[in-house]
Amino acid sequence: MNSRQPRRLPLDGVRVLELGNYIAAPTAGRMLADFGAEVIKIERETGDELRNWRLYDGETSMLFRTINRNKKSVVLDLRTEEGRDDVTALAAQCDVVLENFRPGTLERWGIGPEQLSEVNPDLIFVRISAFGQTGPYAERPGFAAVAEAYGGFRELVGDPDRPPVRVGVSIGDSIAGLYGAFGAVMALYEALRRRDESRADGEPSTSLPLSDRIVDVALNESIFSMMESLVPDLGAYGVKRERTGGRMEGIAPSNGYLCRDGSSVVVSGNADAIFPRYMRAIGRDDLADDPDLATNDGRWRRRDEIDDAIGEWTGARSREEVLAALDEAAVPAGPIYTAADIVDDEQYKARNMIQEFDVDAGGPDPRRVAFPGIVPVLGETSLPIRSVGPDLGEHTDEIRERFLGGRR
Repeated sequence: MNSRQPRRLPLDGVRVLELGNYIAAPTAGRMLADFGAEVIKIERETGDELRNWRLYDGETSMLFRTINRNKKSVVLDLRTEEGRDDVTALAAQCDVVLENFRPGTLERWGIGPEQLSEVNPDLIFVRISAFGQTGPYAERPGFAAVAEAYGGFRELVGDPDRPPVRVGVSIGDSIAGLYGAFGAVMALYEALRRRDESRADGEPSTSLPLSDRIVDVALNESIFSMMESLVPDLGAYGVKRERTGGRMEGIAPSNGYLCRDGSSVVVSGNADAIFPRYMRAIGRDDLADDPDLATNDGRWRRRDEIDDAIGEWTGARSREEVLAALDEAAVPAGPIYTAADIVDDEQYKARNMIQEFDVDAGGPDPRRVAFPGIVPVLGETSLPIRSVGPDLGEHTDEIRERFLGGRR
């Protein structure tokens, strides 16, 4: 545990019932928990599947520990009447319910928004699914990989002469989780504003209608919202964006380059004022002085030639030598970090973005493990993580005692 005592957090007093598993809804729960909400995570007896993802040893993966930090784990079986009764009793004492089941699942179990609103008319529901709660695709199953394809993201990832690839993290789930957390806070704020307005008018406070208390997050729409001008470019110019590898469509030179020592750097030298300095730094005055390369359009047409020149220069030098030369020339560049690089970086350390905990990693003794800090920063450094993801059912007795009258 981190010994620092946090200040009063923005979401202190908010209680969240998390019925989700995997990554999307739990990411929303993590965001709310990071900033003070009490998040009660419901798991079945075998636990959230994420406990076994990338599990190299022990019983709980570091992926689960990361995404479910600052939460409480309670074991309930939602397939049983007793489990559903317990969920209903908990929901009566919570502010937000998070879920990422297939649409219609909670309704079939008798714990959907309409049923839970009967015991708590102020309850906010964040519902994350592949394609949303409405529309012809609503009942389709789908993980983020499928949503990333539907949202246009996969089509742009990879090299143009190869099939599309995925990035190395579950980006679709994570973005949907961020939208879910934002939606929850937005709905909480709207409910608070409505109460304040009623109080100011001397009228009794009324609950928001159910439709205003449901935050409907679709994985494919979350990804689509990040696609910048993908669709407008098609409509305005007839331009179909294509995969460009490490480049960005229409921008040059901006790419990653391999160095002599096997490490890589990324360099963004695409601004018109920067490009000549960049080329002189790599000893290519001819490219710096070429009038055809004075603007981005010309550089994009000759991007292969420029990238070959840069790659030849970086390939003959170590990463430190490359970065030092580009820094002296005021060319934006940086190392492409590995996990070890991040842990050792002074900037991350200075902002408390690397936080260490003793964790059961499957060996005879706990291991000291670094975890990513809380974003965004409030003040000067990251808030301290209160606890990493809990053991399965670690808080079942506590929650039963506090909210369920100790019943079992």
